[in-house]
Amino acid sequence: MASGSGRMPAVDEFARLSATPTDLVTFWRSCTGIIAEAVPHYWTPCFFTLDPATLLVTSHFHEGLDEFPAEALAHEYYGDDVNKLVDVVRSSAGISTLHEATDGDPSGSPRYRFNMSMGGDQELISRLRTKRGDTWGAVSLYREPGAPLFTAADKAFLQAIGPHMAAGAQRAMAFGEAEDPDTSDAPGLLVIDDTWKVRSTTPSAQAWLERLSGAEASHELPAAVVAVAAQGLQNGRDGDAAAVAFSRVPVGDGTWALLHGAPLHGEDERRVAVIIEPAHPARIHPLLMAAYGLTEREQDVVRLVLTGASTAEISASLYISGLTVQNHLKSVFEKTGVRSRRDLVGKIFFTHYEPRVRDNEKRVLRGAAVRGGPIPPGDAAAARRL
Repeated sequence: MASGSGRMPAVDEFARLSATPTDLVTFWRSCTGIIAEAVPHYWTPCFFTLDPATLLVTSHFHEGLDEFPAEALAHEYYGDDVNKLVDVVRSSAGISTLHEATDGDPSGSPRYRFNMSMGGDQELISRLRTKRGDTWGAVSLYREPGAPLFTAADKAFLQAIGPHMAAGAQRAMAFGEAEDPDTSDAPGLLVIDDTWKVRSTTPSAQAWLERLSGAEASHELPAAVVAVAAQGLQNGRDGDAAAVAFSRVPVGDGTWALLHGAPLHGEDERRVAVIIEPAHPARIHPLLMAAYGLTEREQDVVRLVLTGASTAEISASLYISGLTVQNHLKSVFEKTGVRSRRDLVGKIFFTHYEPRVRDNEKRVLRGAAVRGGPIPPGDAAAARRL
């Protein structure tokens, strides 16, 4: 097992990987070998992407396991247990082992018995949250029965690489959608050299350029793109391949865009990849309105319920009383046909997110880009037929 000092280069390597524009599966595979060297574990890591708006699962990637077991998803969203994804990613530490969550005796945990049936013991879950505070995923590791327990140093390493992996996952999903767009607001990708010549673009990049303010500016590129590209090129000249320039800018129609500028290094020239994507990771609001006719405030309450927030937390976040929260929930339950918060979370996951998980599994098998966010109303049945 790598020593503490030996793990520092691995953290730097994750920083470099997170800055490299690539698709999500390639990114996860690049992470796998480095994690194995630093934190030995059973089989391969299980990577999840989560919708930052709801903390619900949108995809999983586990080399050797093409389809995530249905019973595991059912237990995650309907069962009584500890060490659930949402509980771990909301915790202050953002990391937990099943042994810790059960005070050293996981034998009574249904997820422990399921893990053992798959050959793995000692489940460890670590949050993938960016430095800006958006949670884009989680990674689970396991060890064989009888193996040494995960140590504090193991956990510290995973906490150190978590922000880099989160940023890499966010960027990889945007890159994949830019390469293979299927919506009008799909991310766009431009590759720009140090003479300000655009060397390549993806289909949706031009639409983003037209939406950004100042499109008549320097070199016919919007000022925001020029600024991010310049910083990315400078990072490359400084030898800081792990640094990504970042900007949040208005796009002229009341919405915002995120721009990432990552330095690229060719044999004879310096280039920068600029990814432009919607600034709002939340796709749940229009979905809830379309599917269930929820009011804006009811949508706010549901979004927080999906992330595991308590009544007191919802009340504090929305500046409303606990009684008002309960009245909104009563209306939501009536509109969605459920009787409890757990049923609400389960219904929304299995109606809109589980189809996305299965769609993404099929995408991985055929080499297509992984998608984030839920599947829109009306598209779930079609996704199941793909």
